[in-house]
Amino acid sequence: MLPTHVTLVEVGPRDGLQNEAAPVSTAQKIELIHRLQAAGCREIEATSFVSPKWVPQMADGAAVMAGIERQAGVRYSVLTPNMKGLEAALATRPDEVVVFGAASEAFSQKNINCSIEESIERFRPVVAAAHEAGVKVRAAISCALGCPYQGEVSPDEVERVAVLMKAIGVDHCGVADTIGVGTPRRARAALERALKHFPLHEVSGHFHDTYGQALANILACLEMGVHVFDTSIAGLGGCPYAKGATGNVATEDVVFMLRGMGIETGIDLDALVDAGGYISGVLGRAPVSRAGKALLAKRGQAA
Repeated sequence: MLPTHVTLVEVGPRDGLQNEAAPVSTAQKIELIHRLQAAGCREIEATSFVSPKWVPQMADGAAVMAGIERQAGVRYSVLTPNMKGLEAALATRPDEVVVFGAASEAFSQKNINCSIEESIERFRPVVAAAHEAGVKVRAAISCALGCPYQGEVSPDEVERVAVLMKAIGVDHCGVADTIGVGTPRRARAALERALKHFPLHEVSGHFHDTYGQALANILACLEMGVHVFDTSIAGLGGCPYAKGATGNVATEDVVFMLRGMGIETGIDLDALVDAGGYISGVLGRAPVSRAGKALLAKRGQAA
């Protein structure tokens, strides 16, 4: 069942940077995106159109989108939480917009003070307007394997959200282990539920590495035939609900694993390591990526 080619959706510029306390300049964000596409990344989540009051790091979304030198064959996606965000986003010509809903009722109530069903229904006009503009809509189901408030999340809860997302017309369903508590069997169970309602090529996995399980979870999903995964350069993106957590699985680690398995990604690992080194330098710390650190150390020895 193993796929011969895997598509990695690089979420570092958006999901990776959004929780960084120190400001990253627009020029630095654009440079990161340019380095990622030069390395062969063909799916890049570039920014989000959210209230700068809540996510100040993403206040320059329009400037980032305007500054990118777009490459043919690269798809640029943006996060749009509501109609106001979508209207701002559409002016920048994204290839895809992303909406999200939690699989945990406790998470939905505590964070946005409404039920899961109400939260997803708010996206119905967003999906319709995006489609009218000819833009694909990707949905993310957050907290699909665990919630910081209710604990374990069942596959039934994941399927319920997949059904709701399908009902409002989204094109793609991503299943996200937001706090990184999932293990391979649970990851498979969650994605199996999404696959009941979306075709294989429109289902993806998004795994955080809080407990070191992300690569194992990806392998379990590969064995199901899943071939689209979100990853983040240099392991950017800590989890705000788990202090000290490493956050998103590092793109370099996933590419290293897939290359060792003979699975193509179209991504140049050396150039990817350079991109990870660049943004880690901007942030003033070492890359979280194990492969990135090992390859940079190896270069240093060779030099």
